[in-house]
Amino acid sequence: MQPTGNLHIGNYLGALKNWVRIQNDYECIFCIVDLHAVTAFQEPAGLRAKIEEIAALYLAAGIDPKTSAIMVQSAVPAHAELAWMLTCVTPVGWLERMTQYKAKSATQESVSDGLLQYPVLMAADILLYQAGIVPVGEDQAQHLELTRDIAQRFNSLYGDTFVVPGTSLPAVGARVMGLDDPTQKMSKSAAGTSHAVALLDPPDKIRKIVMRATTDSNPAVDFENAGPGVRNLLSIYQAFDGATDDEMKSRFAGMRYGDLKKQVAEMVVAHLGPFQQRYRQIVNEPGYLASVLRDGAERVRPIADGTVGLVKERMGLYK
Repeated sequence: MQPTGNLHIGNYLGALKNWVRIQNDYECIFCIVDLHAVTAFQEPAGLRAKIEEIAALYLAAGIDPKTSAIMVQSAVPAHAELAWMLTCVTPVGWLERMTQYKAKSATQESVSDGLLQYPVLMAADILLYQAGIVPVGEDQAQHLELTRDIAQRFNSLYGDTFVVPGTSLPAVGARVMGLDDPTQKMSKSAAGTSHAVALLDPPDKIRKIVMRATTDSNPAVDFENAGPGVRNLLSIYQAFDGATDDEMKSRFAGMRYGDLKKQVAEMVVAHLGPFQQRYRQIVNEPGYLASVLRDGAERVRPIADGTVGLVKERMGLYK
């Protein structure tokens, strides 16, 4: 995740919760991608504070630093080094077709080269560790497919070098939509005070945001004809609670929207309360975050350096 904006329940339900679930099934590396963040200007002190905030949120969500590596992208220089070597085998046309690049460049007078090369750096983040599985949301499917294309192109040019990664998506809660506009994915960068519930929002603010959520013109929950706003609220509740589809229908069919919103708000408050308490304990323990991030970088650096060494050898670069 980028250390920008405020992590929200969409980030938790779409990524963090799934990461916690899989960390004992795989050898996991969780990266705070600060090099990606600086494709747009970031105030330096604010960026450093956000890096630590994201690390603490990873830990508060339940990622265990004894089991998994939590690290900062720029602390391992091999990320940027491999990105350059992959840039040299990636056609510009592939990058210009990327949906996020086209959307962002259409709204800017001047586009940085970093924005164009962003997906190559993302590919380097994955291929550097020879990752077999990438647990990303469906909005990142195009970037992962590009990563696969880059890996296959490099392998065809220089011989078998990279693992071609697959993907893993959670079944429920993979795509949480904005509470003010349920046709758009919940975003850290969206304007407006009613768009998202941040993971560190206090209970009163959570209740206020959820109670303002967009629904539809029906008087009550109708599972067969629910609008996107109602479906989004039900999805949020189900993702937090773990209820089955049948249990959701039994619990909410015919419920008026005001009562639905109250139920969703209380579910979110109940889950974020212990989460926020753990976060406060983590950030108030002197030196703990720094040691977690240092240990994470030291754990993954041999893997990263080994991959860069292999790529240099394959390309004929001087070692």
